[in-house]
Amino acid sequence: MNVLVIGASRGIGLELVRQYLDAGQRVIATARDADGLARLKDVGAQTIQLDVADPASVSGLSWLLDGEKLDLALYVAGVFSTGGAISPPTQQDFDVMMHTNVLGVMQALPQVAPWVEEAGGQFAFLSSDMGHIGDSRSSRGWLYKVSKAALNMAVVAAQPDYPRAQFLLLHPGWVQTDMGTSAAALTVQDSVSALRQTLAKHKSSKTIHGCDDVPYLQWDGRPFAGW
Repeated sequence: MNVLVIGASRGIGLELVRQYLDAGQRVIATARDADGLARLKDVGAQTIQLDVADPASVSGLSWLLDGEKLDLALYVAGVFSTGGAISPPTQQDFDVMMHTNVLGVMQALPQVAPWVEEAGGQFAFLSSDMGHIGDSRSSRGWLYKVSKAALNMAVVAAQPDYPRAQFLLLHPGWVQTDMGTSAAALTVQDSVSALRQTLAKHKSSKTIHGCDDVPYLQWDGRPFAGW
């Protein structure tokens, strides 16, 4: 199986790389800097330097993947902020959040999805329960919530253009990473193990036609009710 992990230099992305390599899969992984690329090479991944927040960097991704058949692609890259609605976001904070969490997805998706279609594979995007509009109870992480809701819409809207690929939205849980902090409930190893099982369980070759058919799932396979 050929696996692509976008945003793999640390945390969940790096653990996905490790576990798929340990399972005997071929893994291509991206990072934006030399340190991240070195970590990925050390565990045995093929590497691509990529900054998802920079459209110029993403623009050549399809060319770099030319001829690949991707059984699984995962968009993991993301940033977080905690601020709420009691004060407006700065332009800089807005741009950083939206460029990484939304524009990065919208730039990468058309570059990668055709190679996923070649294999009839899956393209999974790390979303969040904080992007679940039906369960928003506070403004904490206001910008992040908006970015993940926008990511969800971008993926759902794009799915009909790539009918031979299965798109999925995944919430990895509250995970012990730099973003999730050490107080989180899940280890990164347990989250990734569960995500891999969920992906395998939900693999489908059916043609997708709308948001009701794009799985929006928690790490352990439980679906979100509504959007």
